[in-house]
Amino acid sequence: MLRYVKRFDKETAFKNSRSQYEFTQVKMNLVRFFVVLLLSLNVALMSMSEVRAELTEGRDYTVLLNIQPSGSGNNIEVREFFWYGCAHCYDLHPYIKTWLKKIPKDVTFRYVPAIFRTNWIPGAKTFHTLEILGMREKLHDTIYDAIHIEKIDLTKDEILFDWIEKQGVDRKKFIDTYTSFMVQNQTSQSSQMSKDYSLSGVPSIVVAGRYLTSGRMGGTPHETIRILNELIEKVRAERKRK
Repeated sequence: MLRYVKRFDKETAFKNSRSQYEFTQVKMNLVRFFVVLLLSLNVALMSMSEVRAELTEGRDYTVLLNIQPSGSGNNIEVREFFWYGCAHCYDLHPYIKTWLKKIPKDVTFRYVPAIFRTNWIPGAKTFHTLEILGMREKLHDTIYDAIHIEKIDLTKDEILFDWIEKQGVDRKKFIDTYTSFMVQNQTSQSSQMSKDYSLSGVPSIVVAGRYLTSGRMGGTPHETIRILNELIEKVRAERKRK
């Protein structure tokens, strides 16, 4: 009886050991499978990235029929056309800010408020007013947040003026500037530029008054910035050939 028990214990131990071995092998095979799968996906993504990285007219950018003048001298001018109420402009804005921290020395940048509809006019007037008062850098981001996070309707004058005052801006000075001929004139120019640059939406970015890309073409803010950098390189290369 004792020999039978010992034999049973040995057989049980052997079976357990074999089961453990088989289980370990299954785990190792699964690990190998997922490693190979991840490597394959990584290669595929890299290949897609390389294909996407090749700048293509019609997909990544369009060429303006009429080259627009810039006041940047020999520098390459970049203009971002935006609207404070645009969610895609709001998403792109942090990427633009990061890009601006390392802007090349031969590149200049300008924000331009676009106007497609009458309810875009207050945003353009607000932008130009703050630029004249020297407060655009201080409140540009705050306006975006007020509209998209706090859901404040800054297209209504009284709400806008109350909000501006809460930001520490002299209410009377802001209103006087906001309603001035200079701001009216600059707002009219913004409206005309939206037509001259053949804009179909925002955000839109124009490089050297010739090449236009947009949030829609880029697909993501990251891709839009990549295309922007590629267009700048394209302009540099074209200038060297002249």
